[in-house]
Amino acid sequence: MVRRFFLSEAVARETRQPELSEYLIDVGLSRRRSKMDPAEERRETKREKEFINMLGYVADSEYGIPTRCPCGGRIIHEVRGKDEYDTLPGKRFFTCKNYEADGVHYRQPWVIGVQEHIERLTKRVEEVELVIKWVPEVNNQIQRLEAEVKALTREVDNLTGQVYNLSVQVADLEKICFD
Repeated sequence: MVRRFFLSEAVARETRQPELSEYLIDVGLSRRRSKMDPAEERRETKREKEFINMLGYVADSEYGIPTRCPCGGRIIHEVRGKDEYDTLPGKRFFTCKNYEADGVHYRQPWVIGVQEHIERLTKRVEEVELVIKWVPEVNNQIQRLEAEVKALTREVDNLTGQVYNLSVQVADLEKICFD
C-alpha cells in the first residue's frame, strides 16, 4: 500500500519542531525510533523514505517537466483535443495518472513545463561555456607546473649527487682519521 501525502501535511511535519529535528538528524534517530523493535524500525524507515520521496515529488512538480505527482502518481502526457479541428492536436498537459480536480493532483500545461525546462538547460549550457572558456587557462597552468616539476626534479637529482659525493668524502675522511 502506498501512503499518500498532502503538501500541507509535509509542511506541518517539517515545521513542527525545527530545533529538535536538527538534533535528531545529527544523532540519526527519530523520537520513536530510539526504542523500537527491528521490524517497526524498518517500517518507520520506509515511511520516512516515502515522505522524503514525496517532498522530492513536490519540489520536482513545481518546476520544469514533472516526473511525479506529489501523490506519488506517474505523470502522463495528456492532449485535450477539440473535435472541431482534425489537424490541430489540442492543448497538451503534464497530468497525474490519478488526476482529479481536487487540488491534490498535478496538472501543468505542456508549454509552461517545456519553457521552464528549456530555461534550466540554457543556464546549464551557459555554465558549461564558462567552464570551457577556462580550459585553455588551466592547460597553460598545467604546462607551467609540469615545467616546474621537471626543473625541481633536475635540482633534486643534482642535490642527490652532491649528497652522494659528500658521503663518499666523509667515508674517505673517516678511513684516514681512524685507520
